Order: sequence, then structure tokens, then C-alpha cells
Amino acid sequence: MNTQPFIFNQIHIEAARNASDDFNLFHDKHKWLQIMHNPFKGPIVLGFQLNAMIEYQLYLYRTAHYENRIISENGLRFSNYQITFVNAVRPDRELYLDIKKTIIKTIPELTLSNRITIKSDNKTVLLGSKKETQRPLFLADTDLSSLPDLNSLPNCSTVPGSHYFLKRKYINNGNAKNFLSGSLAEQSDYFDEIDGLAEYPEIFPCSLTSGALLNKAQVEDRHDFKRNPMVYTSHSISVNREYLRLLKNNDKLHILVNQLPESTSRTLNNTGIMLRVYDCFGLLEDAKILFRARLCLVPLEELLNNLGTRNK
Repeated sequence: MNTQPFIFNQIHIEAARNASDDFNLFHDKHKWLQIMHNPFKGPIVLGFQLNAMIEYQLYLYRTAHYENRIISENGLRFSNYQITFVNAVRPDRELYLDIKKTIIKTIPELTLSNRITIKSDNKTVLLGSKKETQRPLFLADTDLSSLPDLNSLPNCSTVPGSHYFLKRKYINNGNAKNFLSGSLAEQSDYFDEIDGLAEYPEIFPCSLTSGALLNKAQVEDRHDFKRNPMVYTSHSISVNREYLRLLKNNDKLHILVNQLPESTSRTLNNTGIMLRVYDCFGLLEDAKILFRARLCLVPLEELLNNLGTRNK
């Protein structure tokens, strides 16, 4: 367990949400009050912001334990995050991150794995793991080769012949730096103009997916974010580090979002609440898949109703 607490202030939330274009009312220092039945009594930290904090602390852990050589020499080019959000994180609260000792497995193939826990007030707020692998652990079998040229399609539109919603973004060094600072990471470990260093962190491009989800809800569903807010329950993300190294300032990123049909086989643990599941992909201009992500959400109202029923 890390004995030094991490503390997010509201300015960190502002930096991260602005850098990633996340306009969810849950993170707004004023508009959180407009959310119906909001139980959090204030703004909350972004899910991807917590992921980025985990990424940076594992970067420091890998460096201290000389594990980057193992990753490089064995072609473990995929970084995989499996995160479960147990509770929301409020600003100005002490958080304690615990990174378990790396487990190295060779069967069926080489994998470096660490379990992760974040606690606040002696209560668990996040559980997860990070694994380094040769192949993606999530959505590896999805074939996107039949899609048309995404460069020719309008922004915030449905890709013809598919169920994918397209959101186009442009990667920006300044936004990446602000996202790192907002996530309690040292930006100079990734960007230093004097030394010619410009390496994008893994989670920053993925974080742009939240804005794409919000845009999809606006354009396709005319969703009411005040009356029917949604909260993340889990993130499952695979990032291709080889393609990540190709990213440059002002590069184009195509974000694809596909909402899966609701199913009784996909419910929130120990409840009857059906998950809203979104399969998301980040593609470079030449159609290389930078990241794959399955994001699960539930309506806040259903979650609160279920908790109220269980507590009676």
C-alpha cells in the first residue's frame, strides 16, 4: 500500500475534463446540482482520470523494478486495464493506491500482471488489474477492415453499413499535458521540448471516448443528462503501445462507439440492473487500431433504486 495519500482537488478535475472534452455534469463544479437525485453531493473525479493515475504509478513501479526490459525484449506491446468502479471519488479526499507485486506467467503466453486497489476512508473505491501482453485481451476478435474510409465521413455520424457512431478528434500535446497534470502524473516524464521528448500516455487517447459517448447520446438519443445520468461501472481497455509511439501533435483519431443490445446475461453484480455496454475503438488515420475498450454504465436512478430496496 502506498503510504503517501493522493488527493485530487477540483482544479485537477477541471484540467482533466477540459483536456478530454468530457462535459458530463457529474464533474462540473456548478452543474452537478442540476443532476436529479445526485447522491454524491458535489463533483466527482473522472473514471479515466483514475485510470491515468494508475498508469503513471505503474510506470514508476515498472521503472523501479526494471520490468520495462522484459516488456521490450518479449514484444509485450499491449497494455491492458481491467477496472471496476466500486464507488465515486470526491475531491479533497485522501486516496491510497495499492499495487501488488508483479506476477509473471508464461502459460499460455508471457504476461506481466499487477492487481490494483484504491481505498478512501478505509473503503474500497476501485478494484482492477493491469497486464502486459503480446496480444490484446479485450475485443481482440473484432474485425473493422470492412468499414469505409473514416476520413471521408462526417464527424458525429453513423458509419454506413454498421452500428458504429463516429467521433473525430485531433490529438494535442497541450491537452495531453493538462490531462497528465490533472491525473497527478508528472508531465515532464512524457513531454520535454528541450530534450525532444514527446511520448503520449496510454490512457489519454482512451479518455476521449467519454466525450464520444456523450456526443452519441446527444445526437442519436437526445439523452437528458440531468434527468437520466449514467455512471461507469467498469472499463476494460487494451492499448497498442507500438501505435501509441506513432502519435504526434495534431494527429487525427477516429473514435468508434457501438452500443450492444441490453441482455439479461450482462447485469450489474448481485442486482437485476442490466448494464449499458459500449464497445469502443480508437483508430489512427491509416486505420490502425490504437485502443480497444469495453465500457459498462448503468443509469444512476436504477442504481439508487436498487440500493434503496436492498437497504430496507
